[in-house]
Amino acid sequence: MTHHPLTCDCCGMNRRQFLQFGGLLAASAGLSLLGGQSPLQAASLAKGQDQPVKIGYLPILDASPLLIAHARGAFKNEGLTAPDPTRFRSWAQLSEAFLSRQVNVVHMLFPTTIWMRYGKSVPAKVVAWNHTNGSALTVLPSIDKPRDLGGQVVAIPFWYSIHNIVLQQLLQKNGLKVVRRPIEAKLAADEVNLVVLPPAEMVPALASKKIAGYIVAEPFNAAAETRKIGKVLRFTGDIWNDHACCVVLVHEDDVKNRPEWTQRVVNAIVKSQRWMQGNRPEVADILSQEGGRDYTPHSRAVLNRALSFYGGAEYRQDGAIQHPEWRNQRIDFQPYPFASYTRELVRLLKVTQVEGDNAFLRNLDPNRVARDLVTDRFVRRAIETNGGARAFNLPASFSRREQIAFA
Repeated sequence: MTHHPLTCDCCGMNRRQFLQFGGLLAASAGLSLLGGQSPLQAASLAKGQDQPVKIGYLPILDASPLLIAHARGAFKNEGLTAPDPTRFRSWAQLSEAFLSRQVNVVHMLFPTTIWMRYGKSVPAKVVAWNHTNGSALTVLPSIDKPRDLGGQVVAIPFWYSIHNIVLQQLLQKNGLKVVRRPIEAKLAADEVNLVVLPPAEMVPALASKKIAGYIVAEPFNAAAETRKIGKVLRFTGDIWNDHACCVVLVHEDDVKNRPEWTQRVVNAIVKSQRWMQGNRPEVADILSQEGGRDYTPHSRAVLNRALSFYGGAEYRQDGAIQHPEWRNQRIDFQPYPFASYTRELVRLLKVTQVEGDNAFLRNLDPNRVARDLVTDRFVRRAIETNGGARAFNLPASFSRREQIAFA
């Protein structure tokens, strides 16, 4: 497994790093049109369909469909060459590598793809969802309800994330004010200070009570439960039913100039998602530190909990699950990118506090984003050849109404 050589955070950025990241994307967007290469090299590559599948990822469960597709030879079965995935320690590193074509298939926070394309003019396309749900708000054992977070610090992994969007809505619906201040700042009783922390730092920060909670992807919520330093207050999938978190992002020129390659990449990922649904213990084993493949540093026990443990009666009793009638999973794997979700995500992002210049959101049309950022033609074909909509519990119409309960 290839690891990025730089030493940095695991998924989050502080305010200075975030602003630097935005500048990097703006400076690099023009280069990405040519894949960071000379016009002659770019033209040569555009003619072929046989470029390697260079996966970039962060060691969280959001990346698991890409990793399982690699581990089980799904790309090879599609006639593609797929070297070992490259593991990165931050969204900034992963995005920089994507822009320079060190990698060409990545999982990316969906709101971040909106920021990249419309805020920083990065030519990239979402070709599938990577997973659904798979995140939670984890808090100190003394916190029993969202209102108890008043006067406290809560960590998020990134400003442009579903975690930030859901958390801010949940806090506001419970009469709390979101503020963005230094972690040591004094707070009023009805204020909640949001800070960005790398997920790997969230667990020890909670253990030392530097923060009262965090909202993040698995398996960091399961890790807090396993270590008995925190509890899940709410699962995000119980707030927004079957929401996307990370999506599969590729370069726009690959979609246009290498449609056969793009189709085969999506085929491999969709096939892997279907296999993962019924083989969760095997997924945990492959991705775990005991699995011997060095995909993630997480234990098999923690990954098993994150992948499979959702039906406990204590979750319903404590209010972590308030909508058992939704019958969803703690994390699930279906690839179809519902347009209704994209539209609602844009609407909510417009009213969410973020760092940096967000003026681009003001005139951003949700319908335009659903049509322009996302393409579903590859994933539709892949679903058809992997059991059809029913195999992924999808409606035959490939449309749905969003179910959201922030209160």
